[in-house]
Amino acid sequence: MIPLESAASLARLLADRKISAAEVADAYLGRINELDSKLGCFLAVDADSVKAQAKAVQEKIDNKTGGPLAGVPIALKDNISTQGLETTCASKILKGYVPPYDATVVERLKAAGMPILGKTNMDEFAMGTSTETSAFQKTTNPWDTERSPGGSSGGSAASVAGGLAPVSLGSDTGGSIRQPASLCGVVGFKPTYGRVSRYGLVAFASSLDQIGPFARTVEDAALLAATISGHDPMDGTSLPSKAIDVSGLKQGSLKGVKFALPTELFGDAIEDGVKEQLEASIKLLEAEGVIFKRVSMPSVLYGVTTYYIIAPAEASSNLARFDGVRYGALVEGGGHIENFEKTRAHGFGREVRTRIMIGTYALSAGYYDAYYLRATQVRTKMRMEVEAELKDVDAVLCPTSPGVAFKIGELLGDPLALKMLDICTIPANMGGFPAISVPCGLSQGLPVGLQIMGGTMADERVLQLAYAVEQALPKTPASPLLEGVAG
Repeated sequence: MIPLESAASLARLLADRKISAAEVADAYLGRINELDSKLGCFLAVDADSVKAQAKAVQEKIDNKTGGPLAGVPIALKDNISTQGLETTCASKILKGYVPPYDATVVERLKAAGMPILGKTNMDEFAMGTSTETSAFQKTTNPWDTERSPGGSSGGSAASVAGGLAPVSLGSDTGGSIRQPASLCGVVGFKPTYGRVSRYGLVAFASSLDQIGPFARTVEDAALLAATISGHDPMDGTSLPSKAIDVSGLKQGSLKGVKFALPTELFGDAIEDGVKEQLEASIKLLEAEGVIFKRVSMPSVLYGVTTYYIIAPAEASSNLARFDGVRYGALVEGGGHIENFEKTRAHGFGREVRTRIMIGTYALSAGYYDAYYLRATQVRTKMRMEVEAELKDVDAVLCPTSPGVAFKIGELLGDPLALKMLDICTIPANMGGFPAISVPCGLSQGLPVGLQIMGGTMADERVLQLAYAVEQALPKTPASPLLEGVAG
């Protein structure tokens, strides 16, 4: 039986020739065939391509020319461009679009010898927190298939939690990696803005978007982050930095480590069960020598409001390119303008249309100063508050999600409640900070995530702290779909 728990252990078995890349690929394709009708993680899987990639990767393994995860297959969120494999952003407007090029992260994965399993479901154009705005299907949570996996990277999170992929990539604009990681009981890491190339990522909000990994363990997430990070001249926002260095991942100690606890993120917005689990984790970490400092960051309470001005404003510009002329199928309606109107009305779902209109309104004459400019000022204040606290501590610790996984459809009638699910994750995007969600137990029998946020370019330190925290806390069980097959 192929072990499904750790990508690092799988890579070691591959390197030692105890299993082959073809056997691993077949095992995960079998899991997808068996379980994806229940979970709805994948929008596209090309089994023949996966097998061909595995065969080619075996040569890298045999010649020891691959990366640390050579032979380990990976799933990709469907807003990451893949040459020859359909990329739809879970939107009808891009149905049938096959990119002529790979995103930079995909090029790096292939160079490292990681076969691409397929493309995962998501909220349309990454706009949502439940993976319910996808134009094609619902994705369910492996812990309870009546519940949401979170979003917008729900397909990527659920694929790892359900054992359909050992690791995956998602994108995080306001929490879209960390929030579903929390709800699905896996690790989700958002690197510093600019440390992972966005070239080939279909843009939602360009100043906030960041690609990052999902994994079963912090070690797996760190190895994947190291594989995809580093400067890219194709991305104008890419930082002139080297790849994330994980050589010191396991060398950190928790003794004397200082964490800030923002009182605003332990308040009434957080479910009692989540708070109880976090407080229990804090006590265990105190016993390991961690020092906690209760702090106030008043501006984080305005994070959701600020985000839902800035992100839609950027989206209204970025999504203007989807007009049926260059991308997607044109719906003809008469004249030139009528064609655009009909194409976009047919191709975009309700949530995307709503955010485009909100963003256009916020940027329009007479409202720019009142909304967009004010939001950018609050964003700056939020970043400065976080940076001020990080001068005295190693990182900020808080819940990842204010609640556990909710039932599918439960919050569709309450859009504000859905948006408030990102209250703890948005500050990291606003400041470009690295942040990671690590499972820290269960509430109501469902996973709870603990978030660690560090300063800009402190990715290595955040991963090191997360690894130490993971080792210090009791291991969170795997999802029911992995019971008996994780090894």
